[in-house]
Amino acid sequence: MPEITVWTKQNSAVLDQLEANGRFIADEGFIRRELEDTADIMLFIYRWLADHMPVADRPDDVLFPVWVSFEKEATMSPEAGYAVLELRVPAEQVTRLDIAKWTRITNYSYIPADAADEAEHNSCLKDLGTDNIRAVMTQFYPELRRKIINSWDRLFDDSIVLGSTSAYGLMWEVKKEWIQDVVL
Repeated sequence: MPEITVWTKQNSAVLDQLEANGRFIADEGFIRRELEDTADIMLFIYRWLADHMPVADRPDDVLFPVWVSFEKEATMSPEAGYAVLELRVPAEQVTRLDIAKWTRITNYSYIPADAADEAEHNSCLKDLGTDNIRAVMTQFYPELRRKIINSWDRLFDDSIVLGSTSAYGLMWEVKKEWIQDVVL
């Protein structure tokens, strides 16, 4: 099976978990510590992401994916309390995630199928006097909310491109044996 090299920046406490358990998995407590004030908002979309990732080999004890970069330069610079891990992993363990589409999701926005679909959606928002965030975050637009969230399924559809093709990677866990290098 082919392998690829990816990088991930993690809290240094992850190294302790890797040493103790031979693997690291992202749990809700870990996400809450990292995201602090935005944790509740982000956990909504992280749960959606975890439930919709196309990789089927999700271990039973894993709730959330681990983020990785396909390019070392795209990994955030090391800082106090964090480590950048270089990993050599089986390619099928990593799911590609389009950054432009993910940004739409983090903004609670619609992912259009094409330009005409986007124009129709924006017209609908204008007619209703609302925006994507309000539609998703309130109880006032249940059909529109459903439409927006259903559009997020296009995240993993490579035939839909929103400009850039830059990508992050997602994987369910980091195994100790995959570590090639650690930069503190």
